Amino acid sequence: MTGLDLTTDVLVVGGGPAAAWAALKAAQDGADVVLADKGYCGTSGATASAGTGVWYVPPEPAAREAAMASREALGGYLADRRWMTRVLDQTYAGMNELAAAGRYPFPTGPDGKQLRNGLQGPEYMRRMRIRVQRAGARILDHSPVTELLTDPSGAVAGARGHRRQAGQPYRVRAGAVVLATGGCAFLSGALGCNVNTGDGALFAAEAGAELSGMEFSNAYGIAPEGTSVTKTAFYSFATFYREDGTVLEGAASQGGRSVIARTLLDEKVYCRLDRADAAARQAMRLAQPNFFLTFDRLGIDPFTQLFAVTLLAEGTVRGTGGIRITGDDCSTTVPGLYAAGDAATRELICGGFTGGGSHNAAWAISSGTWAGRGAARHARSLGIRAGTRRLVAAGGAGLRPTGAPGSADGFRDVITAVQGEVLPYEKNYLRHGDRLTASLEVLDDVWEETRASLHAEGHDAVRARQAAAMAAHARWMYASALARTETRGMAKRLDFPAQDPEQHHRIVTGGLDRVWTRTEPLTSAPTAPTAPAASLEVAS
Repeated sequence: MTGLDLTTDVLVVGGGPAAAWAALKAAQDGADVVLADKGYCGTSGATASAGTGVWYVPPEPAAREAAMASREALGGYLADRRWMTRVLDQTYAGMNELAAAGRYPFPTGPDGKQLRNGLQGPEYMRRMRIRVQRAGARILDHSPVTELLTDPSGAVAGARGHRRQAGQPYRVRAGAVVLATGGCAFLSGALGCNVNTGDGALFAAEAGAELSGMEFSNAYGIAPEGTSVTKTAFYSFATFYREDGTVLEGAASQGGRSVIARTLLDEKVYCRLDRADAAARQAMRLAQPNFFLTFDRLGIDPFTQLFAVTLLAEGTVRGTGGIRITGDDCSTTVPGLYAAGDAATRELICGGFTGGGSHNAAWAISSGTWAGRGAARHARSLGIRAGTRRLVAAGGAGLRPTGAPGSADGFRDVITAVQGEVLPYEKNYLRHGDRLTASLEVLDDVWEETRASLHAEGHDAVRARQAAAMAAHARWMYASALARTETRGMAKRLDFPAQDPEQHHRIVTGGLDRVWTRTEPLTSAPTAPTAPAASLEVAS
């Protein structure tokens, strides 16, 4: 082939924290590693652009018990205590390693001890990039993957992509592949999420992998109108107002975001962080300085002045659905394919409710570590065959249309059509079976047209594949949402507002031209008590 042609033991696709931990641990395990990022590893993605809490809990029985119990009910009792314990252990070890080997400058508390329950994204990812490079991994920046490669048996054997700056294709033969490409926010404009278009889920499904928890995908973050910063924790100090200046009763960051969504359908909603005292205001600026950049530039004091807010879709970035995990090493149903971070389901530790930043950050460290090591072991098991296998291209929609190819910019129409079904609050956030069914019919038609005619090459092929991934993601989301005829966790249904004890299971989905769903019984999740009707709310 023309362009760059590489052979490696482990290929990591992505450039956020999960990808960095996967590449680091695979390299430390003795594997030759290539990391391919859509952007510049260390600067692109949701974590690199912001700060985040971390689910870091010392190994004290009472503290660990409280940490695990805190979100079980919110998540509909779908989380798995064994996986929660594993993640707490691995995150504790990973954060301590970051302090020692990574020399991360954690702040200290009044007692002089470091506070390791939060990270500033830019500094964190800068140090992780350095660690990955020092471990010997090769980083391909601005090199989005466009499809996986398999061998004749169906095992994953590498990937193809496009190098943006070089303007050329590339191929990587690999013994194993880790998908750490993040979730899908549907190009909603949420900060750092323009690279999160669900590519990894599409790649995985084309290779035969399954997904789980895709109904838990209707996360919306609060942001000042016209901006992208969806750091919603601080809105717990807010009072929300109608256009006429009266208080919007029932509106809140937690327990009242659906009130905001309904009101935004007809009028603007305003906000003021007027419940924060002086100490809280100072602490907030230190914890999340980028939250205040927009306000400072606009000359707004968010503690004393009103500002308009909106809700931005964050899909499976802040939701919990993703590629189904089948082993402790974050393997999938496809040999040689591993998933980590937001590309993978987080039901195992969050159940059906968002983990927000802290749980997702812990999952990125833990799943990245396990996936990297698992991929290295798998690659070693192949021996010399890893670089000599015959390659089969797995990509479909956007690359190999089944009919006459359309125009090179056809991806724009696909994106517009998909966003029309997944961004509006009344369709995705305030879900109802009739609206879900109508949207899914539209999305099925979009997919059919995408599969038949969407085609592009070079840089435009990346955009075409992103559009196809968004269409596929939306269909898995709504098919799963229709299959859960109850309200559990984030999967709220206006037509089924109560939790149904008979649906205490996971929903697995997959397929491309024909999307399917099935239920999966739980093996070790706690038994859910009979729950009252849930309020229609999603919090971060």
